[in-house]
Amino acid sequence: MKIIAIVFASFCLAGAALAQSAAGPGAAAGADCKTGAGSLHGAALNSKVRSCCQQQAAKQKLHGAAETSFRKSCESAGLGA
Repeated sequence: MKIIAIVFASFCLAGAALAQSAAGPGAAAGADCKTGAGSLHGAALNSKVRSCCQQQAAKQKLHGAAETSFRKSCESAGLGA
């Protein structure tokens, strides 16, 4: 019974660690872009965040699927979605 409890606790800890690391660099960049947008709202905020995320992806020299994934994560975090 103790082994089952230990295994279950290990899975819970691993799941929590994965959930925390799921944010990744795209989400961190999105938070920075949102902060940089200041008090903008609506279309102006969308435009600023998307532009900032595109610039961040270019700085990291991402291309293809990695760029798309990064930008989606960044925009999602930056726009609060």
